[in-house]
Amino acid sequence: MTRRTLEELIENFALFDDWEARYQYLIDLGDDVPAMEDALKTPATEVQGCVSKVWLHYSKDADGYFHFYADSDGKITKGLVYVALAAYEGKTADEILAVDIEAEFAKLGLDQHLSPNRRNGFFSMVERIRGLAKA
Repeated sequence: MTRRTLEELIENFALFDDWEARYQYLIDLGDDVPAMEDALKTPATEVQGCVSKVWLHYSKDADGYFHFYADSDGKITKGLVYVALAAYEGKTADEILAVDIEAEFAKLGLDQHLSPNRRNGFFSMVERIRGLAKA
């Protein structure tokens, strides 16, 4: 699977005229999230603050690049996992901290159309990732 960049996602979301189609696209993106091993789905990897269950695990290679493994039991939330991975996968700590995710989220238009709970869940994932980058 080739993961789309955040810029590509912004362009793709702009192609849809209505939010029903955008929600379906978000769900379809979730189908492209690589499977996460069940052994990694532990209380330590569970992201707090999400209505759906979300797990986030990472590794960091010798060159300082982060690699994330994530999953969710919710379809729309899994699409949001895809968005988070598009924003942060394969980046260094400095690159992760430089992403203005609020602005990018707004460009996707998701800030206006997601429930507050889903929005909060997405930003809980973001805070976990940023916290890992700061450590």
